Amino acid sequence: MNIKFSIIVIDIVRFSMQVLLSTLNAKYIHMNLAIRLLYKLNENSPGLAWKEFTIKENKDEIAQYCSKFNIVAFSCYIWNICSTLEVCRKIKKINNNIKILLGGPEVSYDYNDIIKCEEVDYLIIGEGEIPFREFLNNYPDVSLVPGLIWKDNNNVIENPLPKQFNLEEFRNINPYENDTPEELYNKVCYIETSRGCPYKCEFCLASLDNKVRYLPNVCIKANLLYLMQHGRVIKFLDRTFNIKKDFTIDIFRFILEHHRPENIFQFEITADIVHPEIIKFINEHIPKGLFRFEIGIQTVNQKANLEVSRKQNFEKTKNVILQLRDKVEMHLDLIVGLPFDYWEDIKYSFEEVFKLFPPELQLGFLKFLKGTPVREKYPEHGFVFDPNPPYQIIESNYLSKEQLHKITQLEHALEIYWNKKRALNTLKYVTQHYSIFDFLLELGIYFGKRKPYYQYTLDDVFLIITSFVQEYYNKDAYLQELIALDYYLHYKVKPKNLIIEEIDRREKSSVIDAMALNHHKYRFVIIKTSFDVEQFISSGKIYPKHDYAIIQYDGVNKAALVLPEKSEMKV
Repeated sequence: MNIKFSIIVIDIVRFSMQVLLSTLNAKYIHMNLAIRLLYKLNENSPGLAWKEFTIKENKDEIAQYCSKFNIVAFSCYIWNICSTLEVCRKIKKINNNIKILLGGPEVSYDYNDIIKCEEVDYLIIGEGEIPFREFLNNYPDVSLVPGLIWKDNNNVIENPLPKQFNLEEFRNINPYENDTPEELYNKVCYIETSRGCPYKCEFCLASLDNKVRYLPNVCIKANLLYLMQHGRVIKFLDRTFNIKKDFTIDIFRFILEHHRPENIFQFEITADIVHPEIIKFINEHIPKGLFRFEIGIQTVNQKANLEVSRKQNFEKTKNVILQLRDKVEMHLDLIVGLPFDYWEDIKYSFEEVFKLFPPELQLGFLKFLKGTPVREKYPEHGFVFDPNPPYQIIESNYLSKEQLHKITQLEHALEIYWNKKRALNTLKYVTQHYSIFDFLLELGIYFGKRKPYYQYTLDDVFLIITSFVQEYYNKDAYLQELIALDYYLHYKVKPKNLIIEEIDRREKSSVIDAMALNHHKYRFVIIKTSFDVEQFISSGKIYPKHDYAIIQYDGVNKAALVLPEKSEMKV
């Protein structure tokens, strides 16, 4: 009788409980795939709901919303764990009876300190599909929920891990069907076609799951089609999308058949293993700008690569990038702080990669993520890292604190002037005539002494680099002209005169008339240069010549450089 009564009580608790799946995204444009999948797999569970927040939202307001539920489950990563725990403490202050369940990469490894927090009741480690389902089905009896870490009074209980989740269960699951078309269109939509990674890079969590498993093909294509129809930017979460040649080309072909003009697709690829048939297919069939590839080069130093169990052939990687860059936008990554990567090694890697002129080059710093081998082996290399997220390197046997700080200053200059596309022509010229590493390092230090790195105007950006060049590169006659060219090309509407003054009105009218430029439809800036502008744009080389740089504005699109063969006189 008592057993029956207990079962009835448990059932009442289970069917009356309100459970919220949530996360704090880094930015508004991001979407969390994990909580959407967990919701869709369990949407028939009574009282289950989901909602996303961002780390910048008011924590009290987030906690107040969450306090309407009996159980709140958060998806945790290095970028949100501190904010998430802050929200959890606030929830408990509102109602200490609310139970907090955490899951995700940040609580799946080295979790002892997290489970000891008073505001945390349960942790799910590893893949969450099976544990979360069993948690919903069995709560409040959690003793048999696989993969659950929980507290019984002051004792921490570690339930055995579950069997591996069968990805076939995703066959009829569309994680985004509860999102509005407006949200899908204005945010980055994530899709996974596989889990796991065949590589063992010791700084990456993906290295801990070396068995690659694919979702059902019918599921992948159904969800991809849905996102193409309703979303705009679609990012594939696969760690190495191009492992299987036939699968890769099949997905590319499916995209070609169904994409809309505004769609953009992002893939993380390993460049040195891209099959020649994939390269051929892209160059023959993929429209320019449809694909973006994220390529983790990390370092050119093979000794550093081998020490972290990373295999890479930079020459092959570079060759693939050069073959595809006219069709695919490239996002390249480097990591500062790897073992055996000294200052000169980092400088060499940076300069070799920068010569490829990727639209975006990310200079990241080694992070000692929980669960990764590099975190376990840190004493071998004298690594000191921040004990708080994101666990970034502070110093090592190979780089001092001062050297690492200087590279952060270089990174600021890289972001301000290259990744934000404010001095592309200037920096391409610098790369051919100077050390781009030294130039950006000195510029970053110079900038930081004059303006905060995150608080400046566009005028500041161009005035500071102009002042820097005048002070340190005053013998180079071309640099200031290139800065002026970059300045005037950066705007959609004609900006004020800066860096170099325009030619006088009379001479300007003569040039416009001689080139038959449409001054009724466009506005123009014309400056004198001491090099052949057309030759520089086409070849990147400087040929001395008295020339004009003619910049055209239509007020809608970014400014365009008018070259003789493209002037209306030639049409």
